[in-house]
Amino acid sequence: MGNLYRFVEPVVLLLLKQKGESYGYDLSTDIAKHALTDAEIERAALYRTLRNLEQNGNVKSAWDTEDGGPARRVYRLTPAGEQHLEEWATVLTHLSKSMARFVKEVQKTEQPVKKPARGRVRKAS
Repeated sequence: MGNLYRFVEPVVLLLLKQKGESYGYDLSTDIAKHALTDAEIERAALYRTLRNLEQNGNVKSAWDTEDGGPARRVYRLTPAGEQHLEEWATVLTHLSKSMARFVKEVQKTEQPVKKPARGRVRKAS
C-alpha cells in the first residue's frame, strides 16, 4: 500500500502531548497501540521522525544522565509541535472523510457475482 511511514509523525506528536516527555524506546513500545496503519513501525522510522520533528522545532530533546545507567535522550513537545499536531488533526479529519466517500463509491460499484443458470453453460470450442 505504499510507504506510510509519514503517519508515524502525528502519533509521535500525540504520545508526547499525552506523556509530557518520553524516551525514544518508550515511544517505540507505545506507538503500535496508536498506529494509523496496519504496517509495523520500524524503530529506525521512529528515530528518523523524531530527528525531523526536532529539526523543524516541533520537539526538543535532552540527554538524561540522572538514572545512573547509560545516558538516554528524552523528548518533549514544543508549542510549535502542539500546533503541528492540531494541523495533523485537521488533515486527518479531511482525509478520513475523503476515504469514507471513496469506500462508499467503491461499494456502489460492487455487483453480486451472477452464477450461470443450469443447463445453459456452453462449452468453449
